[in-house]
Amino acid sequence: MSSDLAMPSRRRALRLAGGAATAASASVLLPSPADAARRRAAPDRPRTLEEDDARQSRKRRRKYRPARYRATPVLSVQSRHLVNRFSFGITPQLAAEVRAAGGHLAWFDRQLATPYDARARGLADWWPDLHLSAAAIFKRATMLDRDTLEVGYDIGKRTVVRRIVSPTPVLEVMTKFWENLLHVPIAADNVSVFRADYGEQIRARALGRYDDLLKTAVLHPAMLMYLGNAGSTKAHPNENLGRELLELHTLGVGHHTEDDVKASARILTGWRVKLYSTWEPFYSEVDHWTGPVRVRDFADDNVAADGRDLTLRFLSYLSHHPDTARRIATKLVRTFVSDQVPKALVERLAAVYLANDTQIRPVLRTLVRSPEFKKAVDQKVRDADEDVAASYRLLGARISRPRSDFSAANQVYWQVAGLGLAPLTWPRPDGPPVDNAAWSTATRVLASVSLHWEMAGGWPEDDVTFARRTSYLPQKEMAFRKFVDHLSRVLLQRPSTEDLLHACCLATGYRPTTRVTKRSDLFRGRWQKLMTTFLDSPAYYRH
Repeated sequence: MSSDLAMPSRRRALRLAGGAATAASASVLLPSPADAARRRAAPDRPRTLEEDDARQSRKRRRKYRPARYRATPVLSVQSRHLVNRFSFGITPQLAAEVRAAGGHLAWFDRQLATPYDARARGLADWWPDLHLSAAAIFKRATMLDRDTLEVGYDIGKRTVVRRIVSPTPVLEVMTKFWENLLHVPIAADNVSVFRADYGEQIRARALGRYDDLLKTAVLHPAMLMYLGNAGSTKAHPNENLGRELLELHTLGVGHHTEDDVKASARILTGWRVKLYSTWEPFYSEVDHWTGPVRVRDFADDNVAADGRDLTLRFLSYLSHHPDTARRIATKLVRTFVSDQVPKALVERLAAVYLANDTQIRPVLRTLVRSPEFKKAVDQKVRDADEDVAASYRLLGARISRPRSDFSAANQVYWQVAGLGLAPLTWPRPDGPPVDNAAWSTATRVLASVSLHWEMAGGWPEDDVTFARRTSYLPQKEMAFRKFVDHLSRVLLQRPSTEDLLHACCLATGYRPTTRVTKRSDLFRGRWQKLMTTFLDSPAYYRH
């Protein structure tokens, strides 16, 4: 072999070395021809759905980052929690009242201390038949002038309007609580002739002693008539009231026997009503069953024809019974705390109830200061009448005396009915449901969406005014994201979130950075969509 082949020239050697170095560098930066071929045959792995969601979420967070309009204050979480549970919607005026009182607990105590004022009966003049006696109401019905059921509708209308406008929301909430526990429906056969006064008697005692309230409710002609005691006699004692008194109003299911029910019914004989004549309640000694009676530990020889004193002692025994204390405590916890009832809280509330001679105020003070209540933020769902009342309040409605069936004060009743249950019409004596499942159906949500859409658009139109749309704008000009935060603070008493801002943008077609002024079309064609977004948000439904 020649030397030329064995050893390259200097120039050739440098050229070969340079090529090798270049190739070595390229091998680090570029794929080999085989790798490139494999990559062409199998392109880059697509992103997973989770990776795409994460990427989109990051982009959305950047785009819909909420602003903070701190010039509009909000209540603390605990303040919002308590006031939402014990009112029918937090308006800016109510929030200011809570702050002026020194906080939610001070406000609550002040509400409890407000003496009952008979003048607060109010609004009856809007529905004149509510002033009539039972006999007058029935006489008008027999003359085909106005059916008793229509008077019942008037009672329901006044009830809802009162909840919207009352300056004592805790009283209204507790009136509702007791009317549910001691339930007498307005739609029961002609009970409407007595039902207005029945509601007023409960309202007057809603923050007092249960002992007084129980006696008033059970012996009221509305209750006597509804559960059949108005016609009960010693020969044929009607057991309905005697049973529900033990099962629903006091001891509870499983805490009495059938013999207890029979004795309870016998004790209550004599309490009658002159049905379909004068409609006067009366006590009939000749109809009172006499002979020994026993209900649990309550026993009496029952020898007197006049059993009224016996009845009052019996009702007092029941109202002070530990099982009654636990039943009322359980109902309070399920209504104001959670569907899952903590037994320890029930026992504490029952002990307070018994230690305070059945006074309800100390029980409520203990409830709202309990750790269980504080942890229950946003765990309850608004029911039908709470939804309607809160919608009117948050939309700044001012309701006037009704002049026609289409007036707002009359329509509120049917608006509540449209969500699933008209006020005070639950047909059974156990009272309407207060659990979340009953008010979380798809049908209810769709009905609420329709309600909010109509109200945000300004319906009803008769004898009501809603807040001017531009009055919600707190300054001459601001970014949409800041306006959304302001509205969230006004309507929901909490700062806006990314999801809420995103929903408002989708509803209105506005960008987060769009400038809003009084001349913006937001206050015309897009306003209804914007307000409905707030009223249909989870933060509105849950409180």
